[in-house]
Amino acid sequence: MSKKQLPSAEHADTLSLKALRELVTGLVEKAERAERRLERLEAENAALRLENEELRLDNIRLKVENQLLRDEIARLKNLPPRPPFRASGMEKATDPKIDDKPAGKKRPRGPKLDVKRVNREEILKGNVPLGARFKGYKDCFVRELVVKAELVRYRRECWVTADGKTIIAPLPQGVSGGYGPNVRRFCLMLHAQGQVTTERLATLLNDVGVAISKRQVVRLLTSGLDGFVAEDAAVLHAGLVSSPYVTVDDTGARHGAGNFHTTQIGGEHFSAFRTTPSKSRLNFLSILRGNYCDYVLNQTAFDYLQDRHGVDPAVIARLQTRQPLHFANQVPFLEHLAARGIDIFDKQIVRLLAEAATFGAIRHHGLLGDTVIVSDDAGQFRVANHALCWIHAERLMQKLMPAKPREVRALAFVRDLVWRFYKLLKAWKQNPSPQTAIGLRRRFERIFTLRTGYPDLDKLLLRLYRREHELLKVLERPDIPLHTNASENDLRSFVTKRKISGGTMSRDGRVARDTMLGLLKSCRKLNLSFWHYLGDRLGIAGEPVPQLAGLVAARA
Repeated sequence: MSKKQLPSAEHADTLSLKALRELVTGLVEKAERAERRLERLEAENAALRLENEELRLDNIRLKVENQLLRDEIARLKNLPPRPPFRASGMEKATDPKIDDKPAGKKRPRGPKLDVKRVNREEILKGNVPLGARFKGYKDCFVRELVVKAELVRYRRECWVTADGKTIIAPLPQGVSGGYGPNVRRFCLMLHAQGQVTTERLATLLNDVGVAISKRQVVRLLTSGLDGFVAEDAAVLHAGLVSSPYVTVDDTGARHGAGNFHTTQIGGEHFSAFRTTPSKSRLNFLSILRGNYCDYVLNQTAFDYLQDRHGVDPAVIARLQTRQPLHFANQVPFLEHLAARGIDIFDKQIVRLLAEAATFGAIRHHGLLGDTVIVSDDAGQFRVANHALCWIHAERLMQKLMPAKPREVRALAFVRDLVWRFYKLLKAWKQNPSPQTAIGLRRRFERIFTLRTGYPDLDKLLLRLYRREHELLKVLERPDIPLHTNASENDLRSFVTKRKISGGTMSRDGRVARDTMLGLLKSCRKLNLSFWHYLGDRLGIAGEPVPQLAGLVAARA
């Protein structure tokens, strides 16, 4: 049955009283139905919002549970846990955009800078008919690689002196175990820079024609590297003495079927790697001490103890003397502590005293004079003149998991403010100004004292605000970087090598891996060919390469 047709409201003045009553009644009923429908939609909307809120919370709980399971799997596999967030895009997003490209003639593609060092020249004949005229030559430069195996027989003269002593002519420099220096350079280059495993190296050499075993390849890679080890130590020493800043980072490593840690220390012109069983602050200070093994109790050591919590002032007074005390190694240092009434079996107090004496030795040898240590805020790196990485500080915001739309908007708003402030810091580094620095400090305070109503975000902002001095160290030292990306990039090669080759078993293997990787990265930062460097150090004729430590000190 169809609904009753209501009279039109356009001509209400011509309707009768009955029709007007029907019209008003119909409009009231329609309004009531619309109101009931609106109430029903509002109830459904509220229910959907509540359901959406519950689903969002469930999603966050599942993400946290999933990450915990991933970390547990990594722990059972003896692997480092993977970060639950993607890499920050703050650094690239805040780079200045270059819209106008420099005008000029477009350069042709391909390498054109090496045509002056032609090794050999060949004349190619053309098949021409009779009567053709010769019009000269058309040059074409072809780059070629020659890899061939040679078996050289050295006939060494033997002489017997009048007193019966036998003299045999020495082998050329670089010959080791029946293999020449070029074989060793080839193995070191492919293993350190090419990430080629020892097994594949042995297979490759045998395919080329060099009869060699995997055991012999390992010997070439790990033994007889004293000169390289000494130069790597000299590079680290030169960097710690002369560099205005160093960036540091660490990652997990496997050695001798155990969990070790590899620490990277690098500057603008050098890089060094050290793998140790611990990642404590004492271990980091021992690395910064370089090849020295001594302990020094001087004013620097006592200042270090006073800055640390948990050290009884009576202990400091008991050890303090007018003249600095120098100990050659750990044994006389512990004997001195015991003689002064210190319980050397109390691990906590001995560790703090060892840290102080090691830091005193660092200053005693002139290391880390005014050098700024830029780190990701790991506790072991927080020593001396310390600065924080902005990328890691911003990354803490990525770890937050907002559960409400209001919290999502607050987090996005604060991250946008941080990104804009970071862009201003990068611009300030290019043109430092004391007046602008004051404004940047005020803006930092306004950003990190915000109260958004999102508890986790407010706690993080307060935590970062307390580290203002370390985050704004660049306003005092414009020459330092704002992040530790250089250290992370250097460690990426180590992580790749760890994935391909696994860990090391012997001490020689561990030292060789750290040494060659550090020298490789240092050569790259100094714009040197690692291949030519290896050839010069192994006695192969070619362009001489100066000592890397001298280059690091000179360029700093």
